[in-house]
Amino acid sequence: MVTAVRSAWREVPPYQVRQFAALALDEVPALAQDILREIRREYPQLPLVPDEFGEPRALVGIRQSLEHFVAHMTSGLDRPHVHPRVFQEFGRGEGMQGRSLDALQAIYRLGVRLAWRRLAEIGQQVAIPAPAMYELAESGFEYLDGLVAESVRGYAEAAARQAGERLRLQRRLMDQLFASPGKRPRRSGAGAADGADGAADGAGGVPPALAERAARIGWPLPERVAVAVLLRPAREAVAPAVAPDVLLDMECERPRMVVPEPDAPGRRELLGRAAAGWSGAIGPAVPLLDAAKSLRWAGAAVDLTERGLLPAGELLQCTEHTEALVLLPPEELIDDLTRRRLAPLDSCGPTHGRRLAETLLAWLETRGGAPEIAARLGVHPQTVRYRMRQIRELWGGEMDDPDRRFELELVLRARRLRGELS
Repeated sequence: MVTAVRSAWREVPPYQVRQFAALALDEVPALAQDILREIRREYPQLPLVPDEFGEPRALVGIRQSLEHFVAHMTSGLDRPHVHPRVFQEFGRGEGMQGRSLDALQAIYRLGVRLAWRRLAEIGQQVAIPAPAMYELAESGFEYLDGLVAESVRGYAEAAARQAGERLRLQRRLMDQLFASPGKRPRRSGAGAADGADGAADGAGGVPPALAERAARIGWPLPERVAVAVLLRPAREAVAPAVAPDVLLDMECERPRMVVPEPDAPGRRELLGRAAAGWSGAIGPAVPLLDAAKSLRWAGAAVDLTERGLLPAGELLQCTEHTEALVLLPPEELIDDLTRRRLAPLDSCGPTHGRRLAETLLAWLETRGGAPEIAARLGVHPQTVRYRMRQIRELWGGEMDDPDRRFELELVLRARRLRGELS
């Protein structure tokens, strides 16, 4: 059997409650002024924003909160609190101004403390029993918690709106960075002299529109950048925890990052830790206005990763995979050159042809003798000599042509990168 909690406030005779409420309501205008005056003395930096009638919103909020609390007091302390929505606006204003809620909460506590002093005096005046006043005090602090919650709600709403706006501006900035130079607004001819179109390049040749967008999100324009392209480990994967100066666009199918000054000490290690669990590639460092070039190489590396030709599960550095990026993406050209240069192997059969190709590549890369090539391939030197005689018979004078040797090495290296040769 559950015993109902006894309420000292409910035991106060209704006429005393009405008398208490009437006196409190009479005090509200002057009390609100006193509270605001004390708050302004303690927190002179508090802005007094007027409402549509020219009255300070803070004063309106204090007055409304006092009136609402008195109304709540007369209807029973066990009923849900009703909080003025103006307190959401206070929290929203703090968020829009980039301030924390700490000062606002301290102001609320000060206001409640001052209000309680006056309510306690009124309680004594009408002989409200002490236990009932204690219960009223507890309700007052619950009411304070509700005011703070309203402000937190407004603050969070403003923060989300600002974050969304920043992401929108950031994506537009990245889109402009990735636009080809010919698509960026530039000034030339007569317009350059009279400022007609406002598209003249600024410091360092940076278009003003680009500089303006960067300034709006507080992004200092770097001299050099590297662009990364990522592959999502899962649709719901948490975004990489990159540094604030790294631009990140998670809205793309393949998320993209712009990393300023990528060669700065420690930058690569920090980026690797931030992208832990993600696959992707980061392009070479380039001047700011060449960001599209870095993006192109990063995208090419990710294409190879998806085909299993480059390792997954990490953020690859394109500069460490130059051979693969140069030889593998132009497939049609390499395939055509492979068909023409390796045509002599067509009559050798797949297994023997592969062994001859591996031997030829070892010779082209080392230009060593049979013992050195044999050690590289793990075969007997006599086997190498036998294969090299066959290679000479198959290619003849092409083996002495530097251009043909270069092309042969290109196509054989491409086959090895594809996993067709060991």
